Amino acid sequence: MTSDSDNSGPEPTAPATNDANGTTTARLIDVTLDGKSVSNTNPNAKHEREVAIFDLIDDNFFALEPRDGTARVGPYKLRLAIAEDRLVFDVTGAGKDAMVYTYMLSLSPLRRIIKDYFLICDSYYNAIRNAPPSRIEAIDMGRRGLHDEGSKLLIERLKGKINVDFDTARRLFTLICALHWKG
Repeated sequence: MTSDSDNSGPEPTAPATNDANGTTTARLIDVTLDGKSVSNTNPNAKHEREVAIFDLIDDNFFALEPRDGTARVGPYKLRLAIAEDRLVFDVTGAGKDAMVYTYMLSLSPLRRIIKDYFLICDSYYNAIRNAPPSRIEAIDMGRRGLHDEGSKLLIERLKGKINVDFDTARRLFTLICALHWKG
């Protein structure tokens, strides 16, 4: 078993710059999910997405890596989607003349973790109804472990493009799973 300090993941490497008010610019200020990529049939799933987005905007570290020696300073707006079996990050700066940067990642490396995560989440929700607390705790530990694994893989896949801390990666992984949920 790992301690909480082992789950912190890689530390962000891009310097956190501040605007004139002293607010960090290495952050997301808006997150949306592509409407064609999500299912709105389940009100609980919709609520989970809304909470995940709120938590992500409230606390995150998100910085575009410099390209061609040019810094791309935030804060940023993010739109997540799935297109042609790829995960799409459309990132826009907050200014009125801001550029849009699109990053597409293959879903193949994440597919097994997402599938296993959905299976264990189903087991967890079923256990909540009728299993003893020890069984619920054991399943929840497995669920958290898979979530951590997906978050660490996301950090690796974004390396050289987008720099995120572990907590931000966890929240993004939650939203990526929401894009896959077809409930």
